[in-house]
Amino acid sequence: MSIARIPFDNTYARELEGFYVPWKGAEVPAPKMIRFNGALAEELGLDAAALATEAGAAIFAGHTAPEGASPLAMAYAGHQFGGFSPQLGDGRALLLGEVIDTKGERRDIHLKGSGRTPFSRGGDGKAVLGPVLREYVIGEAMHALGVPTTRALAAVTTGERILRQDGPAPGAVLARVASSHLRVGTFQYFAARGETERLRQLADYAIARHYPELAGQDGRYLGLLGAVRDRQAALIAAWMHLGFVHGVMNTDNMTISGETIDYGPCAFIDAYDPAAVFSSIDAQGRYAYGNQPQIAQWNLARLAETLLDLINPDDSDDAVRQASEVINLFPLAYERAWLKGLRLKLGLAGEEEGDRELGEALLAVMETGAADFTRVFRSLSKAAAGEGDATRALFGETAQIDAWLAAYQARLARDPGSAAERAAAMDRVNPVYIPRNHMVEAALQSATRGDLAPFERLVDVLADPFTVRAGLEVFALGAPTGFGPYTTFCGT
Repeated sequence: MSIARIPFDNTYARELEGFYVPWKGAEVPAPKMIRFNGALAEELGLDAAALATEAGAAIFAGHTAPEGASPLAMAYAGHQFGGFSPQLGDGRALLLGEVIDTKGERRDIHLKGSGRTPFSRGGDGKAVLGPVLREYVIGEAMHALGVPTTRALAAVTTGERILRQDGPAPGAVLARVASSHLRVGTFQYFAARGETERLRQLADYAIARHYPELAGQDGRYLGLLGAVRDRQAALIAAWMHLGFVHGVMNTDNMTISGETIDYGPCAFIDAYDPAAVFSSIDAQGRYAYGNQPQIAQWNLARLAETLLDLINPDDSDDAVRQASEVINLFPLAYERAWLKGLRLKLGLAGEEEGDRELGEALLAVMETGAADFTRVFRSLSKAAAGEGDATRALFGETAQIDAWLAAYQARLARDPGSAAERAAAMDRVNPVYIPRNHMVEAALQSATRGDLAPFERLVDVLADPFTVRAGLEVFALGAPTGFGPYTTFCGT
């Protein structure tokens, strides 16, 4: 019988003393594995069979710290809805440790909902089953959709009943995996305290871990800012191309690695709407779907502020000038990433000046017609072959979409490649299945009542989002009449 071992190599604990508090998870009465991601475990070089057990459940609940683990609560600050909190930190989470995966890449194993820490600020440090499974299903869906993201290794129930706004709910812990959990807020924590040498240590660690090509170079801190800018621009463009609304783009939820982190009040748009907001705590629409690129730039400006003393310690005005030049290039970096993705979604092999306007015109027609974002883009592989009926069927009034389709066909006529090749390429980037809000909600409600079958089914469907499969038609449909407006909560 295999023993549940994890081959840890914990650089954060080893190299960044003072950046965290060593801690251990709370003991829980009855840890039980609800969903174990065996494929991810194997990718991490772990013994999946040994970890998909009671012993594994105890590890991923935080109840037992395995040999080699260095569980710790990370320190960070953050701007939350524009207001700065100088101390946040892992209030209900622990970094269990790091492993080197089968590709030689370093990955964090992190527990969410494992109990109180010194950063809990009066909270109970716990999570409940519904939000844990939300993060599991959406994180894995985003991975399958090709978006850089934290991933779910395991979901474990604890045997507790945790009191929340809607009453007692099953306690649960999520074990998630990321390239790291370094955040803009991590830098803000030490900048707010004037700890320049620790900022330097943190920046050098981030460079070594995520941008090793910058290590040891003059100007590496400005280079770090530019590298994070480019990764975040590509990430937000990917969100926008899928209709994904993060919901809480605070600086403590923005990673240095360029991965999506913290699937709390997130959702996907059905009908195209730039003003779409789903979070119960975003009353002003700060983090609305259409605002996400601007918020990403704002967050990067906050990162830039923390690096000024490293960029030029002798001339603050020059440091501001250099950092501003980097941040001011975010719209261009985002535009390039967005336009590249748009051309893929439209099947445009060549590049023409009017491509951006063509894409924006389609979005405008979708907004006017309240058309389903995902289904419209998926239908375009047929429209590109001259069969526009599937696209027209998604609009009540067709004059505007007919005019757009005519312009689209004229644009395609100037492109190389066969119609069949174009359609196949489009179907590889325009999904059939996304985590539809009504499907996610139904699966989570069933799971909370003890029926995990809808959740399991949804996870399996979303693992292959680009392939049409018989019998899954309902998973491709938008929300039924009467479902909305949809509201999500920061439940974990």
